[in-house]
Parts: sequence; C-alpha cells; structure tokens
Amino acid sequence: MELKEIPVRSAQDPQHCWAVEDIFPTEAAWQQELEACQTLPEAMAAYQGRLGESAETLLQYLDQVEAVNARVEKLYVYAMLRADEDTADSTHQAMKGKCFSFLVALNTAMAYEGPELVAIPDEQLEQFYRDCPALEKYRRYLTLARLGREHILSQAEEQLLAGAAEVGSAPSDIFTTFTNADMTFPDAVDSQGNRHAVTNGSYISLMESPDRALRKSAFESLYGVYGSCENTLATAYNAEVRKNLFFARARKYAGALESALEPVEIPTAVYHNLIDTVRENLPQLHRYMALRKKAMGLSELHLYDIYASMLPEAQADISFDQARDEVIEAMGVLGQEYQSVLKSSFDARWMDIYENKGKRSGAYSCGCPGCHPFVLLNHKNTLDSEFTLAHEMGHAMHTYLSDHAQPSIYADYVLFVAEVASTCNESLLMQHLLSKTQDKTRRAVLLNYFLEQFRTTLYRQTMFAEFEWKAHQMAEAGETLTADNLKAMYLQLNRDYFGPETVVDDEIAVEWARIPHFYRHFYVYQYATGFSAAMALSARILKEGEPAVADYLKFLSGGCSTDPVSLLKIAGVDMSTPEPVAQALALFGQLIDELAALLQ
Repeated sequence: MELKEIPVRSAQDPQHCWAVEDIFPTEAAWQQELEACQTLPEAMAAYQGRLGESAETLLQYLDQVEAVNARVEKLYVYAMLRADEDTADSTHQAMKGKCFSFLVALNTAMAYEGPELVAIPDEQLEQFYRDCPALEKYRRYLTLARLGREHILSQAEEQLLAGAAEVGSAPSDIFTTFTNADMTFPDAVDSQGNRHAVTNGSYISLMESPDRALRKSAFESLYGVYGSCENTLATAYNAEVRKNLFFARARKYAGALESALEPVEIPTAVYHNLIDTVRENLPQLHRYMALRKKAMGLSELHLYDIYASMLPEAQADISFDQARDEVIEAMGVLGQEYQSVLKSSFDARWMDIYENKGKRSGAYSCGCPGCHPFVLLNHKNTLDSEFTLAHEMGHAMHTYLSDHAQPSIYADYVLFVAEVASTCNESLLMQHLLSKTQDKTRRAVLLNYFLEQFRTTLYRQTMFAEFEWKAHQMAEAGETLTADNLKAMYLQLNRDYFGPETVVDDEIAVEWARIPHFYRHFYVYQYATGFSAAMALSARILKEGEPAVADYLKFLSGGCSTDPVSLLKIAGVDMSTPEPVAQALALFGQLIDELAALLQ
C-alpha cells in the first residue's frame, strides 16, 4: 500500500513558488521597511483637526494617504504571502501579526479622517474643488467617505473601533490556524486498500475520484474530524457573527447585511433577489440530481457522489503545463495584449502552484502597488484545478489592468465585480474546450463540469449566502449560535437545495465549520451574482467580438473608479435587476437537456 506524502515547504521547486522577492528582496528588507514606517502614525496624526482647513491641506493629506497606503499594503501582502506558505511557520505568522498590529496603530492614528471629512459642508467642499483643481482626483474617494456619513462616529468612538479591529480578527485567525495547522485527518482508503492523505487541500480531488469507496472514506474522514471539533468551531463562528453585529450596531446600521453591502454601494435587494430567484429554481437542481443519479447508475445518490464525473471512464490527468497552455489559448478571444501579459505571468512566477504541508488551503489572487499580482494555488492534475487556474488568473489580470489604468487609490475593486472577471475566464475556457472536440463522451464530460459550475457556484454559494443570512438573523434575535442549531439549520438547507433524489448524509450538517469564507461576512453571494454576470458577458464576447471585448477590458481597467453596478453596465450587463440570475438559471436548464440527450 502506497501513501502519497505531502511535501514540506523547503522541498518545493523554487520555480513552482511565487516570486515574493519582487515585493521585498529579503525578509530583512521587509523588516527594515516596517521599522521605517513606524513614524507614519505620528506623521498622519499631525493632520488631525486640519482636513477642512483649506483645499491645499486636504490635497496634501490625501496625497499622503495614497502614498502611505501603498507602502503598508506592500508590507501586509508580503507578510500574508509568507504566512500562507506554511501556516505552522511561527516566524512568518509573527511577521503577519506584527504587520497587523502596525496597521491597527496606523488606523487608530487616522481615526479622525471619517468624522472630519463628513464635517466639511457640501458648499465648502465644492469650493475646494474650484480652488484646487488637482483635488478632483480624489472626488470619488471623498464621495465614498461621505456616503455613509450617518455611520461615521465621533473621533473618540472611531479610535475605539479602530483599536478593536485587532481583537475582531481573532475568530478568523483561530479558525485559520486551527483548521490548517492543527487539524489532521485519518487517511482515506480506496477500494484496493491503498491509503490516501486527506487534507483541506486534497479533499476535493479525492471527492472527484471515480473510486466510490475512496470518496466515501474521504468524506467520512474529513467530516468525522470536523464533527469531533464542532463545538470549538461553533464557538469561533458565533464570535465572528457577534463581532459583525457589534460593528454594525456601533455604526448604527440596520443590521449586519446592511453594514457589509452599503459601504460598497450594493443594494440589499440584490442579496435577497438572488436567494429568492434561486429558491424559485430549485426544481432545476433537483432535476440535475436525478440525471446524475441515473447516469451514475446508483440506487442512492449520496453527497460524496456529487463531485465525481458522471462519466468516470473519461477522467483525464491534466498536468499544470497542459492547464497553463489551454488557459492561455482560451483567452485569445480577449485580445493580444491580454493574452501576452497572461502568458508572461507564468515565467515571472506570479503563482505558488502546489500544495505543501501547512500551506493555506484553497486558492486566491491578491496584489499590491508597484508589483505584479500573486496567485495561491494547490494544483492537482484535475479538470477542476485547470478551471481554478483560469479563475484566479482572471482575478490577477483584473488587478493588473486596474493597477495600470488607475491611480493606486482607485486601483482596487470591490468583491462584487471581482468574481465577474474570474468566472468569465472560466466560461471562456469552457467554450474553448468544447470547440476543440466533437467527441460525445468528451463533450458530456465538459458539460457535466459546466453544470457543476452552476451547482457549486450559483446554487451552492447561494445556499451559503442563505446560511449566513439565517445565522446572523438568529444572532440578531438574541440566540447564541451553537453546534446543534447551526447543524440543524445547515442540514435542512441541504435537504431543500438537493431535493428528494439525493441522500443528504448526516455528516454534511457540520460542513459550515470548514468554510473559510464565512469569516468574511456576506462575501459568498458575490460568487453567485458574479457567475450570473459572467455568463452574460462571455456570451456577448463570443457573439460580438471586438466591441464587446473593448467594453469588457474597459470594465477590467476600471478598478473602483465608479460604483460596481455602473462598472458592470459599461461591460454590458445590468445587475440592478434579477434578470441575469434568471437567465443563468435558464441556461442551466438548457445544459441539463443537452447532457441528458448525449447520455441517452
């Protein structure tokens, strides 16, 4: 029996690791910059009481804000990347902690900004713009700062909340360290008696295995351990939700949902419309589950069966090199410049490719001023990992284009639009792969995967969003979140979503305990809305060509230069209505019909 070991970080090929030295050449250089930045809180505090003094003073302050943010963002991104390479490495965890403490000190020193900007009368601010045309650069920044003026507190209260941020990160920090560094899982055993290491990073690839015994074993291994820790993880999540409510109430929002969406200019109706529209279309998901059950020839379809291909004989071993080449080819429809930058990113080591012991699970993309984006992967030789690569490089290219088109103060973008760029890449990759084959079996495999994207992104993320909403509603009503009531709610949601054709195994009741995104409150709904927008935009790009590409690249270059709904209108989709979600769900139904016909 062979057990495949997960390598330690030091055993990784440097060519497969991200080039953190592009931010700081050495850890000593990072430390030197951190020490040099220690004077910044005092320097920024010197502007206290002066922001309404004159147009020139306000411009000088905002120029300093932009410069300071660029410096500290580089510090934090470097520390975060190093910490995520191995969450058990105490040196890099300490670096991240020191950096976060510094950020808290800086934010505390600048806590006067909100109250002072809000206090400037509208007429006076307009006069400032006339007196100092250079201040126009910051009009949107000032508009956003004053947008929620009823939620800006007194200087003393703002300082208190800024200082509480360090304590507020504790639930997420505890969850991350506990689940990545301290939790270990029994090996999964396949039908031949071979043992396979189970980690948060390897779990999905095990669930995609055609070996049902292995899937069941991995499922029971993972959720057995999470179940044994359910009370600790429920306590951590309860603390996270309580933290969200504390900050929402402190800032006088109607609730936690409003506190998350209003600052990024997303109407709460978008959230509720998503859940309502998906709930109306649950019969489509139930129909897909029935097709899956029939295609797999199962008398019972269990939750450990739903990630495996319906055509296990067509499973392909896709190397990272193959995935890279196909992603680059697929993005040719976005133009030569986009494709060229994407291609060069691999040689420039933007990404950290393979799993190692202690490495943060999942995948993400992030950037910092003055440097290229960075992408964390845990690549397995699966179709899912190929699409993860396309997804994260969509984020990375969004960052790259916005960084090059916008001043750094507007280069970042909100999560609502971020998921459009990543998911559009996935859709374009899917269409590219389908265009390369007429083989019925291969097409069925790809359609199966496409349908799974709908299930895991549009349906699953909406289920997560509904769970978050219900959990916060329970807490707002004064109920303590416990393992028992969270499990009961989550189990019922799974029964509602998967329907009568699926055996909803009891172990799934604790799945909420392993979802890291629940520690970024009201985050996951944006995967579902972004997916819906991406379906519309990718269809437009492939149908209309150059005009649609030009609009789309303008959107990708927009950063946060205007509100997210308006940015998406530039690209050609209106997310102020539930129509894109309904259209995506209609496409889901059509794909079910097409796959059903192929499998006859």
